[in-house]
Amino acid sequence: MGQTVIEKILARNIGARSVKPGDIITVNVDRVMLDDIMIPFIVDKFHEMGFAKVWDPDKVVLIYDHLVPASQQDDTRHYRVGDAFVEECGLVHVHRSDGICHQLMTEAGYVKPGDVVFGTDSHTTTYGCVGAFSTGIGYTEMAAILGTGSLWIKVPETIKVVIDGSLPDGVMSKDVILRLIGDLGADGATYRALEFCGSAIGQMSVASRMAMANMAIEAGAKCAVFTPDEKTAEYCEIPLNEFQRGLTGDPDARYLKTLSYRADDFVPVMACPSQVDNIREVQELEGIRIDQVFIGSCTNGRLEDLQAAAKVLEGKQVAPFVKLIVTPASRKVYEQALACGALQALARAGAIITHPGCGLCCGRAGGILCDGERVVATNNRNFLGRMGTSKVEIYLASPATAAACAAAGKIATAPCWKG
Repeated sequence: MGQTVIEKILARNIGARSVKPGDIITVNVDRVMLDDIMIPFIVDKFHEMGFAKVWDPDKVVLIYDHLVPASQQDDTRHYRVGDAFVEECGLVHVHRSDGICHQLMTEAGYVKPGDVVFGTDSHTTTYGCVGAFSTGIGYTEMAAILGTGSLWIKVPETIKVVIDGSLPDGVMSKDVILRLIGDLGADGATYRALEFCGSAIGQMSVASRMAMANMAIEAGAKCAVFTPDEKTAEYCEIPLNEFQRGLTGDPDARYLKTLSYRADDFVPVMACPSQVDNIREVQELEGIRIDQVFIGSCTNGRLEDLQAAAKVLEGKQVAPFVKLIVTPASRKVYEQALACGALQALARAGAIITHPGCGLCCGRAGGILCDGERVVATNNRNFLGRMGTSKVEIYLASPATAAACAAAGKIATAPCWKG
């Protein structure tokens, strides 16, 4: 019996010839990510479990991103606890305001194809963009990993998603993953792997794949994975070895089901308040007044996202009484967008450009909204209370659509443009 990509990664990790869905296995962890929100709870649990040292300090990455700059009085406690833990355990990979954790983990080279990675954030599924098994866990599981270097998991079933052809101009990978979440439902992939393949996937940049892997959790997925290719190798700055090149689903692999799409059938869509699987075409929503637009987050704060928004806003201005907030995903993205002129173009159009970080996506610093306000955002969740009060309406969209809405002052379809 052949194997899926995830089954190949997990089998190799534990030194087995094969694994099958439902198997309970103990994996050897290649890398972990700790974020600033969870660090006090991780440290407390680590000490409660009686651990005196981290199993391998070089495999631990601590990232301050949700709470920078501090927006509430207690935020600085997280910095103090985190810094003390760094000193106590000799951690060497620490990022203070360098960007969003999920951007940095691949951008800085911490995750490679075939790795097994865990993080204390649900969107850790992002790293499947480079062909890794990655998933989010709680602080108790993370404390156990820090002390032992291992964790038990259940091998997930895999849903294969095949997308062939070429996406139409103006359609981004965000539109693709939103459509898929709408088709699956918010619980349609619970504790399952999503394996993406097809000619349209091969044409996508790693950044576009990141947006899709990032949002796999919104359908309940345990993980998401893309087959490593030359784009992956270039992004990760490594030559692919034989195992990494072989991370494709076997023809006789057993999948829970296969979903097939024609790329040219995709259109710009939005997730409407207040569920990520409440998907409608943008053209059906045109004319709804908005108060704010947010372009950023670990879903869509990368260079190609900022460039797409700048292209749509070229020669235009943000509508009166609308705030456009742009947050690059990392310092590197900020510098790249500055160098290519994207940030200047966005600033000329009237955008407020902030430091790299999570900001508005997690309802912290950088533009939270109040009762009755409506926002179009490029992040990954539109739950009640996510970006302000429970009476804020959040529409999720691609950067191109979001930029078009900012200029129109209402929900609008972006003019046809070439990505």
